[in-house]
Amino acid sequence: MDGDVGSSYGWNQAATMTVHEKLKADLKLALKNKDDAAKDAIRLIMAEYPKLTVPITLESGKKTTRLKKPEEITNDDVIGIIRGLVKSEKMVLELKGEAVSDYLTILESYLPKMASKEEIKAWIKENIDLSEFKSPNQAMGSIMKHFGKRADGALVKEILQEFGGSKKE
Repeated sequence: MDGDVGSSYGWNQAATMTVHEKLKADLKLALKNKDDAAKDAIRLIMAEYPKLTVPITLESGKKTTRLKKPEEITNDDVIGIIRGLVKSEKMVLELKGEAVSDYLTILESYLPKMASKEEIKAWIKENIDLSEFKSPNQAMGSIMKHFGKRADGALVKEILQEFGGSKKE
């Protein structure tokens, strides 16, 4: 690895590797650098992988699930796991009366940058004709499908209500 990488962990959408691949590479880096905080955080993320399953139907007709193979794990799967861990860590910190921890900082470094209010508004103006919908909130599905986990649903709803208030005809 390059010397400039040093102890920089994390992932971004411009990266050529998946979040899963980046986590594996960062784990190797953390082990090599004896960085216990990063190593522990990455291992905790990977410990959640057994929650990633695929529904299957057995020959008997019984429905069950199987673990996802490494090549089946998507960025959204891993980001969903990390979001859950971030949420629980924030709750723990709130109870402790603390604002931030090394663990939380490392977890958040793997999350995609959230779409800004301006970015969401601009995309709506360019791509969605709100007059096609009875209510602006009906466009929510299309917007969330485009932005995926990068958009906060509450923020999108707030933006749509702003548009609804100014576009009533």
